Amino acid sequence: MVQRVRRIDDLANRYVEEWAPLDPIGATFAGVAGHDHELGDLTPDGYAALADLDRRTLATLATTEPQTESERVAKEAMQERLTIAQERYAACEVVGQLNVIAGALHGIRGAFDLMPVDGEAAAANVAGRLRQVPRALGQVKQSLRYAADHGHVSARPQIVEVAKQCDIWTDPAGDDFYPALAARVQAAAPLPDSLREDLARGAVAANAATVDFARYLREELAPRGGAKQAVGRERYQRASRYFLGDSVDLEETYAWGFDELARIEAEMRRVADKIVPGGSVDEAVADLDADPGRTIPGKEAFRDWMQRLSDEAVAALAGTHFDIPAAVRRLECRLAPTSDGSIYYTGPSEDFSRPGQMWWAVPLGISTFSTWREVTTVYHEGVPGHHLQVAQTAIRAELLNRWQRLLSWCSGHGEGWALYAENLMDELGFLEDPADKLGMLDASAFRAARVIVDIGMHLELPVPPDNPFGFHPGQRWTPELGWEFMRAHCRIPDENLRFELNRYLGWPGQAPSYKVGERIWLAARADAKARKGPAFDLKAFHRDALNLGALGLGPLKAALARI
Repeated sequence: MVQRVRRIDDLANRYVEEWAPLDPIGATFAGVAGHDHELGDLTPDGYAALADLDRRTLATLATTEPQTESERVAKEAMQERLTIAQERYAACEVVGQLNVIAGALHGIRGAFDLMPVDGEAAAANVAGRLRQVPRALGQVKQSLRYAADHGHVSARPQIVEVAKQCDIWTDPAGDDFYPALAARVQAAAPLPDSLREDLARGAVAANAATVDFARYLREELAPRGGAKQAVGRERYQRASRYFLGDSVDLEETYAWGFDELARIEAEMRRVADKIVPGGSVDEAVADLDADPGRTIPGKEAFRDWMQRLSDEAVAALAGTHFDIPAAVRRLECRLAPTSDGSIYYTGPSEDFSRPGQMWWAVPLGISTFSTWREVTTVYHEGVPGHHLQVAQTAIRAELLNRWQRLLSWCSGHGEGWALYAENLMDELGFLEDPADKLGMLDASAFRAARVIVDIGMHLELPVPPDNPFGFHPGQRWTPELGWEFMRAHCRIPDENLRFELNRYLGWPGQAPSYKVGERIWLAARADAKARKGPAFDLKAFHRDALNLGALGLGPLKAALARI
C-alpha cells in the first residue's frame, strides 16, 4: 500500500528526489550530487516527464493541508511556481526555448562551468558528459522541431544570434570552449592516458556537434522563425508572470518605468555635480574614466579586485547588519570561459563543497575596467545580494525543505532583492564616494530603461507623447528604437549593450523583473514599517524575509503580511 503524503515538506523533498534524475543538468546547477556524468533526456518525451512530475505534485498539493506557517509558505510557493511551469509547458515555451542566454543549448554548455575538474573521478565525469554532447544536441534539435511544429519558434534574428554564439564557442580564436575545457581538466591533476584521450576525443566531438548545431540553426530553424521579434500580449503576460511570480498591470508598469528613470537621472545629475562642479553626468563619467586610480588593466587583475571588495563586504556586514553563517562567507569571483558579456551568480552545491560563485563573461576585446562602475555589481551579485540570499537559503535546512533550498527561484524575488541590496548598501553608508554612488545610480537607470524597452518592444506600445525625455513621441517601439533609447540612457560598452538588447528580445519579461522586484521589496518593507511602527527592526525584517526562501512575488507579499 502506498503511504499517503501528509506533509508539504515530505512532498517537496520527494519532488527533488524524482526531479534530479530527470534533469541532471539542472541537478548540477542546483548542486545536487550524483548526476554530473549525465545530460539527461532533452527530447519532447524528457520534457513531458518533467511536466508530469509537476502535474502530479500539484494534484497532491491541492489535497495536502499545511501543518505549520512554514509549510503554508512552502505550499503557496510550490503551487505558484509549478502552475506557471505547467502553463509554459503547454505553450511549448519550455520545449522550444532558444535565446542568447537560456535554454537547453546554454544549459549543456554552462553545466561544465560548475563541474569539479581536479582528480580522476571529476575528470571521468567531464569526459562522460563530453561524450554525450552530440547526442544531447541532436535531442535539442528534435525538441526545437517539435515546438516549431506546434507553433512555437524563436524569431529569426534571435536564432541567428544564437548561431553566432556557437561560432564563438567553437572558434580557436574565440572561446574555443570544449578544447580549452579538456586542456584545463588534463592540467588539473595527473590522469591515466586513456582518460586524457577520452577527454580530448570528447572535446573534439562536442565541438563538432556545436558547429553542426549552428548550421542547423541557420539552415533549418531560422527559416521557420519570423522576422518580428515582438511576442505580443498573451505570451508576454505569461512570461511576466513566470519571471515575477505575480501579475502586474503592464501599462502602469510601463508608465512607471518612465517616471522612475527620470527620477534616477535627476539624482545622477546631483551626484555628478559633486564630481565635476557645474558639469553634466557625461562630463563626470569622462572624468572618472580618465582617472587611472579608478581603472584596472587586465581581466585577471579586475577579478582579483572584485574578490577583495566582496571579501570586505562580507567582513563588514557579518554580525552587524546580517547574520551570515560561516559556510556562506565564502564567495569566489570567477572569469567565465565564454565572452558574451553577461555577469551572473551561481549558487553553492548542496554540501557547500562548491561555493557560491560570481562570474563575468568578459567580451572579446575588452581589456580595461572601471572600478567606479562595478562596486555596485559586486554588492548585487555577492553580499548582501544574490550570494547572501541564495547561499543563506541553501544552508537553512532547519527552516526550509529541500525544494525551497535548491529549486525554488523566481527572478522578481531574486533580482529584485539584489537590486534592493545595491540601494541598501547606499543606505548603510558603503557608497559615500560620489563615484561609487554614480555607478550605482547608472546601473539602476539601466534597469529602469529596460522596463520601458522590454514592455514597449514586445507589446509594440506607443512612446508616450509627453514622455520626460522627448524621445520619439507617439512612435511605436521597435528593436531599432530600443537600441537608440538604451544607448541614450546607459553608459556601458556597445559590446555589452548589444548582448543586452538581444537578451530582452529573446527572453521577454525577464529584464523588467529587477526593478519591478525591487519596487515590491521596497513596498513590503514600507508596509512592515507602517504596521510595526517603533517596533520595526531592519535587521529582523531582512532575516525574516530571507528565511522564507525564494518564492514568487505574490506569495512573498502574502507571507510578509503575515509576519
